[in-house]
Order: sequence, then structure tokens, then C-alpha cells
Amino acid sequence: MFIDRAKITLVAGKGGDGAISFRHEKYVEFGGPNGGNGGRGGSIYFKASNSSNSLVNYRHAKTIKAESGEKGMAKKMYGRGAKDIILEVPVGTMVLDSNENPLADLSKEGMTYLAAKGGRGGRGNACFVSSTHRTPKVAENGLPGEEKELILELKLLADVGLVGLPSVGKSSLLNIISNAHPLVAEYHFTTLEPNLGVVRIDSEKSMVVADLPGLIEGASRGKGLGLTFLRHIERCRAIIHIVDISNLEEDPIENFETINKELASYRLDLTKRPMVIALNKCDLLENRDAVERFKKAYKDKYEIFEISTVTKENVSKLMQRVYTIVQNTPFFPLYKEKQTDEMVLKVENTKDSDIFDIKVDNKGRYIIIGDRVIRTYRLINISEYEGFMKLLKYLDKIGVERKLRELGAKDGSTVILDDFEFEYFE
Repeated sequence: MFIDRAKITLVAGKGGDGAISFRHEKYVEFGGPNGGNGGRGGSIYFKASNSSNSLVNYRHAKTIKAESGEKGMAKKMYGRGAKDIILEVPVGTMVLDSNENPLADLSKEGMTYLAAKGGRGGRGNACFVSSTHRTPKVAENGLPGEEKELILELKLLADVGLVGLPSVGKSSLLNIISNAHPLVAEYHFTTLEPNLGVVRIDSEKSMVVADLPGLIEGASRGKGLGLTFLRHIERCRAIIHIVDISNLEEDPIENFETINKELASYRLDLTKRPMVIALNKCDLLENRDAVERFKKAYKDKYEIFEISTVTKENVSKLMQRVYTIVQNTPFFPLYKEKQTDEMVLKVENTKDSDIFDIKVDNKGRYIIIGDRVIRTYRLINISEYEGFMKLLKYLDKIGVERKLRELGAKDGSTVILDDFEFEYFE
């Protein structure tokens, strides 16, 4: 089964908690803290591989979770880090965020992308010893791993794409020029999934050609199979536009313009690719009027070949010319890189308002929000009194108490920070 798009949720592993422990040894009165650090949570990677040519393994929406790191132990022993997960995807897979923004283009065998990073392990109390505090009873919790919803989109790695209306002979052409054997029949949309074939010009020259499903008017807006498969032509360096010149019931020029309009309407201007026109089924012509009219309209803009997939007339000549075009055409970028000036960030002093905010819900509870304050809270182990006091001092330092007073908090008001709920008292 050919699947070229999938949604997947990744949850990296949580870091292990740091340990609170003290050395207990006979005849050693002051053993001191010896709690070890927690292990790193498992990360999740994507790796491009030629072992598969479909995203069939990810066709159902599912969640993949990495293991958490082990907790730190006594005697300053570190917790074991969790194993990373490596997910193999076909070469040519693009990784997008939930808003369709590109994150990675895995276009070469062996390329990897860190999709979800595991949380770091928390520090044990042995790390908090100082000259003024010799017996700390505080440790850090491990941070949670990243959680992301991503989209995988496969774009075939073909040098040449065959386009045209249904039943113009794309599959038949691929059949005779390569080792591929797509289904061929006299009805629309025979090709329900793209087919790849390797075309060998001689013993040392070859290229990959993709036979894409027939397009219809409105394909770039999602009609028919067009939108699903237009993405597979994005990597192509050349396009062979096949036109059925023998169909007396339809205007070949109008059909040609219909497909070009769809290519131009797609999110990448596919008409900027070098295009060669193949007038197919010339063996069925009773006269050359249609051929001459077509050539007169486009001879100054495109190279035009008269071919027949039945008699194989001019097919070899067509392939040799397209191979030359491919060799002299660079790869087209699938998305524009951000300019350097867009990546420059101004370094400014962090304000309290950048660290946290407080919202009042419909039950009158004061909810502290903000990535930085929640991250710090999750680091602090509040199971011990000293850890709890450390959290309160931090909240006071960044101005939470002042903000609560400004919002009208009274003694006994409920305050919520992430999963921690407590009462406010001045």
C-alpha cells in the first residue's frame, strides 16, 4: 500500500529525578549528601532509509513514546539514560509541524532529524552543597520530554515527472522505457498511486522517472487525485508533458493549457521546471493537421516530440534529450531558507512579565502561567520542606506575590501552578 502522508504524535522521555540521600557509614559522623543525578529521557529521531518507499507504517494516527530516564541513586550514582527511538522513513520524506511549516527534508539515505528531545535528568542533592549549606535536602526533578504533533509527507525522488490528462499514455511510456510495470488500461485514473522507473540511457547513464496520476481541472484545489500527487513532482528537475494528439473529440491545445494552469496554481510554480512536450499516439493519426496546429502554437517555447508508445517511435530520442536536460538542471529547493537578518534576536533584560502571568478563572482561582515559571517549578522537588521553601522564594523573587496582591487575592485564595495547588496568605 502506498501512503505518502501521515500524522504522528511524538512524546520524548522524561528525565529521571535527582536523589536526596546522605552517606551513612559506621564511624563516619558527618557523611554528607550523596544523592546522584537522574538519567536523560529518551529522544525520538527520524532517519531516512531506502528500505521503504511508503509511509504505510504511520498510516494510522498514533502516539510514539520514548522511555523515561532512571532516577538518581545514593552514593552519587547516576540514573541510567533511556534509549533513543529511531523511526525509519523513506528517503524523500519531509517533516512538517502541525501548521504545515517545514522542519526537515530527509532527502538522502542516512539523514537524521531530532524530532522530539528527551528531558534532562534532575540534579541530586550532592550538587547543591556549598560553603554555607553543607547538608542540602533539595534535588531537582527530571524535565519532561518534548511532545509534538508532526506531519510526515513523502515526496518522491524522481528526476523526471510525467504529467498529462488521464489516459494520454503516461503509464504506457513508463512501461516501455523502464523496468516499472504500471497497470495500463483504457479508462480514466488507471494510475491510483505514483510509479517510479529507472530509465537507462546506456550502461553508465540513468535517471528516475515518475508516472503520476492523470490530472483534471481543479487538481491544485484538491479535485480528483491531483492535489494528493502534485507534491511528488516538486523534486523533479524536468517534466514531460504528454498530450494525446489523436483525440479528435477534444482540443489538444486546450488540454495542454488546462494541465499547465494546474501546475502553475500549485504552491510551488511547477511551470518553472524545464518542460518537454510529447505528442503521443501519432500512429493513430489520419492526417497531421492537429500536430501542425499544436507545433505552431508552442514551437517557440517548448521542445516538441512526436511519439508513439505502441510503435516506440522517437521514444529513445525523447529520453536522451530529457536526460541531457536533467544533467544541466539544478535541484529546486522545496522551501525557502530564512534570511540571516530574520534570524537575529535582540538580547534584552528579561522582565517578570516575560517569565509568568496570572489568570483568574471562573471559579476565582489564580492560575500562574508561563513556560519559564512552569519549567522551573517542574525542576524543584517539593517533597522535602527545603524544596518547598525554595519554590516559594523563587515565586517571590520573580514577583508572583506582588502580582497576586494587585489582582486582589485574599487570604485563603486558591493558587494553581501547573499541577500544584496551594492557598495564598499574605
